[in-house]
Amino acid sequence: MTNETTEKPERDGDPAEPRTALVFPGQGAQKQGMGEAWRETESWPLVAGISEYTGVDVEDLLLKADDETMRRTDLAQIAVFTTEVLAHREAAAAGVLGEVAACAGHSLGEYTALYASGALSLADTARLVAARGRAMRACAEKSPGTMAAVVRLDEETVEELAARTREAGEELWVANINAPGAIVVSGTADGVARLGESAVESGGKVIPLAVGGAFHSPRMADAAAELKAALAAVEFAAEHMPVVANVDARPHTGGDGWRDLELRQLTSPIRWDACVRTLAEELGCARFVELGPGRQLTGMIRRIATGAVTVPVDSSATLTKLTAETP
Repeated sequence: MTNETTEKPERDGDPAEPRTALVFPGQGAQKQGMGEAWRETESWPLVAGISEYTGVDVEDLLLKADDETMRRTDLAQIAVFTTEVLAHREAAAAGVLGEVAACAGHSLGEYTALYASGALSLADTARLVAARGRAMRACAEKSPGTMAAVVRLDEETVEELAARTREAGEELWVANINAPGAIVVSGTADGVARLGESAVESGGKVIPLAVGGAFHSPRMADAAAELKAALAAVEFAAEHMPVVANVDARPHTGGDGWRDLELRQLTSPIRWDACVRTLAEELGCARFVELGPGRQLTGMIRRIATGAVTVPVDSSATLTKLTAETP
């Protein structure tokens, strides 16, 4: 079995069908005109409902917004979430999801995972995504910061370099542990610059990211405080399909614990590497379906769970190709 995207989708009832994990990307996957990939699908009317729940003209955002608008944290999150919902609905209708055992999402994508698992209604999830985006944008404007990818260094080394940076008086933390050799840091511009110097000395490289703030770090504390009220206003299902949480890489199946998990997610590292290992090794998922724009998670998963099948569904055209390949 290979990791190639040409893998034929399995259908319900196939005795050889592998356990599937549904995974959803986060902010950064957005781009101008991203709605065109789903505009002609039967699920497109969902866009009007999400517009109502969020107070944003999502159809205009997905079809007409320019690149600068799409970089706005609050709008980018709504755009990515909406396309993930469309991809999930269309993939489910086409029968390509297979035997779904669990869900997970990277940062923002965790909210779509909660929706797909049955933990939240579409209305409540959309409202939370909008509130989260607004809170993060406001916090970033109040406490400016940035993020950067660190390559060619392992997690332990980056953690050590980040600790040295803080000892030198700069604010800098590990924000994403995405895959082997793929770490993201978050903090002030000066903190990222200082880490960049020490990373080179250790054989690594720091690549600045075009983001609107120091996400998944203590600098997002005010955003967490603002999001708390929105989380208190929604109801999480008492039982739902397992969702592996970013902050602890553990599967959760219901209850109010998600409120605390989502607050912690804003100020804590995204442990994506560990999440994928939990899905593959503990929950037995041998097939990963990435639903939403881009194929970034697919690339990460191939580096973590090397024997897994990866099936990215990033457009209706891709979905048509997958269904055509099914006998």
